[in-house]
Amino acid sequence: MRYLPHTPQEIDAMLRVVGVESLDDLFSTVPENCRRTGDMNLPEALTEWELDSLMDGLARTMAVAPGFKVYAGAGSYEHFIPHTALYLLSRSEFVTSYTPYQPEISQGTLQAVYEYQTLVSRLLGMEVANASMYDGASALAEALLMAVRVTRRKKVAVSSLIHPHYLHVVRTYFGPSGFEVVEIPRLESGRTDPSTVPEIDDLAAVAVQSPNFFGCTEDLAAFAEKAHEKDALFVVTFTEPLAYGLFKNPGTLGADIVCGEGQSLGIPQSFGGPGLGVFATRMKFVRNMPGRVVGKTVDIEGRRGFVLTLATREQHIRREKATSNICTNNSHCALAAAVYMASLGGTGFSELAKLNRDKSEYLKGALAKAGFKAPFEAPTFNEFVVRAPAGFESIHEKLFDRKIVAGLPMVSFFPDLPNHYLFCATETKTREDMDRLVSEIKGLL
Repeated sequence: MRYLPHTPQEIDAMLRVVGVESLDDLFSTVPENCRRTGDMNLPEALTEWELDSLMDGLARTMAVAPGFKVYAGAGSYEHFIPHTALYLLSRSEFVTSYTPYQPEISQGTLQAVYEYQTLVSRLLGMEVANASMYDGASALAEALLMAVRVTRRKKVAVSSLIHPHYLHVVRTYFGPSGFEVVEIPRLESGRTDPSTVPEIDDLAAVAVQSPNFFGCTEDLAAFAEKAHEKDALFVVTFTEPLAYGLFKNPGTLGADIVCGEGQSLGIPQSFGGPGLGVFATRMKFVRNMPGRVVGKTVDIEGRRGFVLTLATREQHIRREKATSNICTNNSHCALAAAVYMASLGGTGFSELAKLNRDKSEYLKGALAKAGFKAPFEAPTFNEFVVRAPAGFESIHEKLFDRKIVAGLPMVSFFPDLPNHYLFCATETKTREDMDRLVSEIKGLL
């Protein structure tokens, strides 16, 4: 199959219309020393089955499930995905849909996004959610920029226990803007210290992740109180939304903006992407919210219909009035999350959250019997940090040969935590899987 749809005859006809003799002439305005004159150094083309074989071989070099038992979360989590979600996502009307500019021919897509917004708002305890963002990291950065717009202040305080990649994206967004990012230190308990917030002046927002990068739940109510005392917005971010099937949601604890990564909601890990940026807020801030919002209305005959109610993208309105340039249509990932949540239902979502916590606690207890210590006392959800026994670093490498990824080393993110590892256990890990992990470790110690 050819990927270029035009024949040489069609190309010649188009070139005659624009008045040039060859495709190269179209680039005549580009200086010669900036143009490539030779052929690109690429291998010969492969057949479809040869390409499939090559990609399969590359995939086998990666330590991923189901070939490996992976006990690392850190923002990307292995969960079972219901076949209802996989089937509905494969339907052509959803796979091929684009931005629903024309509601008269886009009711299916618009309703799916509307349902997603409703389910997200209920899960997070907020009043309105947008139609999704790129991923959790960009959603956090956009939330902090939104807080700057709302408060007209130039400083944000962020927990040092927010996912390091998210913090990096925030600094990338804020670096050229002239706004200041201040980190809030952590406590020995594995939580962030709210007592330092009153010492920071001119605050637009306070941002905390819960569960945080250590897997520990934060005291969101305490942070909400401290932020609101400074007339700042309280932003809660997350990497594991399933936790709110067990813990109180951020909205009931005082959050003004809630954002994070929705990959756990029916989206495969897929070597790191695509993700789903979840974003919700209070209705009074909706006109400062980035992205788009789908609303429900009735037509002139009184029939229910769905439309783009709010679209604050620079393509749609004057650039100086736009809240963001977020433009990629992420509705397919949002649809996955909506079908996933609807398939589980409220009771199923809570039961799955409890199962994740129980699995994690079982693994935590089993590792403790193998000599691992829990350095933090704060409650956790489905991942946790442990201090490993002496010599575990070499064992961690050896376990790769046995198709086991035994946690994520923390030292590359926190140099003051050598020999500490972040372990994760979701519903995909059986008791036998976890017992085998601990048995293999004991056998190598």
